[in-house]
Amino acid sequence: QVQLIESGGGLVEPGGSLRLSCVASGRTFNDYPMAWFRQAPGKEREYVAATFRGTFYTDSVKDRFTISRDNAKNTVDLQMDSLRPDDTAVYFCVCPLRNIWGQGTQVTVSS
Repeated sequence: QVQLIESGGGLVEPGGSLRLSCVASGRTFNDYPMAWFRQAPGKEREYVAATFRGTFYTDSVKDRFTISRDNAKNTVDLQMDSLRPDDTAVYFCVCPLRNIWGQGTQVTVSS
């Protein structure tokens, strides 16, 4: 069974940092784009960042978030710095071409 498993969420104060990790099990995703999405309370899911032959970000997280992947370990990480309250959401690791989603990890930015 193919699975994406996220970890690293939590509560952090504004201006703080968190690092989310996603490990893929059941197969390798080295040949696929991988992405992070998020869903804030009462809002639709939105794209955050992607990696495949480069890295790509939505405007609201540019210069604050960094996506990276380690193909040897089958992992995709999201380093989040300078966090703001509007970054509060459930964050999902996604393989878009296979429409495979992780279960999500909660990130809460609050003082």
